[in-house]
Amino acid sequence: MINRRCSLSLSWLIAFFAAWWTAGAAAELLELEGQWQQGGIIFGKVTPGYELQLDGRRVRTTDGGEFVFGLGADAPRQVTLAVRDATGRAETRTYEVKQRKYNEQRVNGVEQKHVTPPPELLARIERENALTRKARLLDDERRDFLQDFIWPLSGPITGVYGSRRVFNGVPRSPHYGLDIAAPTGTRVVAPAAGLITLAEPDLFYSGGTLILDHGHGLSSTFIHLSKILVAVGDRVEQGQAIAEVGATGRVTGPHLDWRMNWFDVRLDPALLMEGKPMPAKSPRISKE
Repeated sequence: MINRRCSLSLSWLIAFFAAWWTAGAAAELLELEGQWQQGGIIFGKVTPGYELQLDGRRVRTTDGGEFVFGLGADAPRQVTLAVRDATGRAETRTYEVKQRKYNEQRVNGVEQKHVTPPPELLARIERENALTRKARLLDDERRDFLQDFIWPLSGPITGVYGSRRVFNGVPRSPHYGLDIAAPTGTRVVAPAAGLITLAEPDLFYSGGTLILDHGHGLSSTFIHLSKILVAVGDRVEQGQAIAEVGATGRVTGPHLDWRMNWFDVRLDPALLMEGKPMPAKSPRISKE
């Protein structure tokens, strides 16, 4: 089995063993763990040397056959996983994806420039969006994603994945992160090891922004930070202090917005952390 801890439902186990025993020659080994719903992260293992595709999109595997992929907020009701062996023979499996109903969250008191940016800021916003997109496209063989993820800090959840945001009465894009409230200066630690691919102190919407890549396209993004403690290219270990909570960018108060991606696919950190209690209160670093 995969070297990860994960609580699995009885229905998942039944589906898993049914798929395993009927997979055929091209899928001698296929293990899957995770949440088959919109925003879910799926970890797995296949016979080493086999190739995988999710709805026609390549899924990188390690030398040992481990892999990860994600299901977006608007993932269809069914997805297909194709497994191809060294001879080119392929088996396909279709999986049901639970559809979610997202909440609406009204946020007032936001600076109006962050609701309707003036024309002179649009070029800056596009440049910054391009930076973050590029930072999430790293595709390498590191296996940091196999670690059992931990919470980056402790605090009340104030915002959830998929919420349709209405700022000062104006509808805007949905929220694709998990908001955790904490005082400015609270320490943020790496939920798993990885490589820093973006470290920007002042992006227009997200303020202090940090992207930590865990390998195979899985990354964590931390935004609204008051201070960044690492630099692009740094290798960080799980539990290492990497930043401090702030109230920068489009916010109404201090909190951490933790986001996860599989390349350009936006994922829900809450599903990954389901059943894992938060640690004791996170310490502060700054004296602010």
